[in-house]
Amino acid sequence: MKGIIFTEFLTFVANFWGEDMVDDIIDASALPSGGAYTSVGTYDHREMVSLLKALSTRSQCSADDLMQRFGFHLADRFAMLFPDFFHRSDSFFEFLASIDDYIHVEVQKLYPDAELPSFDVLQTEGPQMMMRYRSSRKMEALAEGLILGCARQFRRAILIEKSDGGDGSTLFTVTEIQA
Repeated sequence: MKGIIFTEFLTFVANFWGEDMVDDIIDASALPSGGAYTSVGTYDHREMVSLLKALSTRSQCSADDLMQRFGFHLADRFAMLFPDFFHRSDSFFEFLASIDDYIHVEVQKLYPDAELPSFDVLQTEGPQMMMRYRSSRKMEALAEGLILGCARQFRRAILIEKSDGGDGSTLFTVTEIQA
């Protein structure tokens, strides 16, 4: 997992719970890296799982809730760090459809060793899109938070329904809510 995810996670924790919480969760997790991350480094995703478990215990929030909240935060950060990814799309659904075909291709150029999840658009009908999410890391809640955060970037209100894709994947049905 790329270091930018770790550095942003620790920033997220510091913003919401303070620097002491960052120190606490690093101390509580047996991390091979010692909790020292660089944005361009690559780290075992199990370190994120350890940090997340420690945060869940201390914050009394579920791991899925924390990952979703982090994903929402991460979407804001990505919009700030990589604005071209957002500005090249005319609509929220166009943006979602570009994740694998454009965004992940560009990310792979920056980080050739990145192991990225996949998002396949299965169907788009009117205000609804169905996507299949696949990742060996099984971080569906993070993906859901990213989708919600990206919707906010496009000033869209959405509902997300998740279901089991039957093959280890997760199906996301994203519905835009008309105001």
